[in-house]
Amino acid sequence: MARGLRFKRVLLKISGEALMGAKQFGIDYDTVERIASEVKEAQALGAELGLVVGGGNIFRGMSQAAQGMERASADYMGMLATVMNAIALQNALEKIGVFTRVMSAIEMTAICEPYIRRRAIRHMEKGRIVIFAAGTGNPFFTTDTAAALRAAEMGCDALFKGTNVDGVYSADPKKDKSATRFETLSYREVMVRDLKVMDQAAIAVTRENHIPIVVFSIAERGGVVGALSGEGKFTTIIDA
Repeated sequence: MARGLRFKRVLLKISGEALMGAKQFGIDYDTVERIASEVKEAQALGAELGLVVGGGNIFRGMSQAAQGMERASADYMGMLATVMNAIALQNALEKIGVFTRVMSAIEMTAICEPYIRRRAIRHMEKGRIVIFAAGTGNPFFTTDTAAALRAAEMGCDALFKGTNVDGVYSADPKKDKSATRFETLSYREVMVRDLKVMDQAAIAVTRENHIPIVVFSIAERGGVVGALSGEGKFTTIIDA
């Protein structure tokens, strides 16, 4: 393992909302470029990185289903939104010299590669950033679950979840000033407390495969490297 790294191979989950920056909708390209630069810094330290990106900044299947759209159709539309975000991230990474591959769970060979597990592993071994798009390729599963699944399939040492806060708190820190940040939690505590870190399917996959979850703020510069090096603020979810 490279010096100074807590983990060698990492799956980084980035929400679609993280790509909005200060906007209310869509992609803020300055924010995308900042995230890309942080991914490059992490790779320069010796980390092997895969990314799963959400699509909530463009289309959220769950909310549309709640308004009456058939759930499977809404989820497929959400998957297409993740492909758009993945291409934006790929473009930002390649502009700064980072070799990148977008692999989609739904085949669309004109714009990206189909997801093939062994090929994805080979890309990572060759030092390429792999962006996994279109979730699991199935409706009724979130991109959190897709991130947990890809982390297990790639043999990752950890699953990093970039959020708008620097870890997991006892309550919403934006609403409750007395909320405290946890340094560590067990998978069981997350589920029993219903802490909304990730959905329960994602927690189950990481728990079964002994993959730590590191929750940190991707809204702040240095969050990725800080979580990798152990010098930043974050919460680690591990076996008790």
